[in-house]
Amino acid sequence: MKRNKPEQVIELRKQGLIPAEIVRKTGLSKSYVYKICSEYKNKPKTRAKVKPLTIDEVGLKDSLARARGEAPTLAPVVQAHLDSIKSDMVNSPPHYTAGGIETIDFIEAKELNYHLGNVVKYITRSGHKGDKLKDLEKAQWYLNRAINNLKK
Repeated sequence: MKRNKPEQVIELRKQGLIPAEIVRKTGLSKSYVYKICSEYKNKPKTRAKVKPLTIDEVGLKDSLARARGEAPTLAPVVQAHLDSIKSDMVNSPPHYTAGGIETIDFIEAKELNYHLGNVVKYITRSGHKGDKLKDLEKAQWYLNRAINNLKK
């Protein structure tokens, strides 16, 4: 069976030949071989799709292992995942990173004082954690306080 040129180049590359050797062996142009090799190298690797287990399936596998007298194998993986979710709520909660930037990074970059930093904080998280109106009213409270401090 005769292969087309790109398949031939890729096959020779898989065999460990360098592009210069492929040029000599096939008679193809140097630029063509390098182009095909570059595209092959940068081609995204396809992976088999693995369906994640549901919580029910994890519990079932865990229960079957216990019934057989075996140590559950999935429980540590699930616990590690739950621990990582909890730590994210401390280090980088989703309501602080909405929009792609941490609010504190913005506040520090702009060198805002305590009051104005809180204005930004309450505005950026409004509606993401609780009552949007309360957050906006709290931002307004801090802004009014900053304005009053400037007037003094």
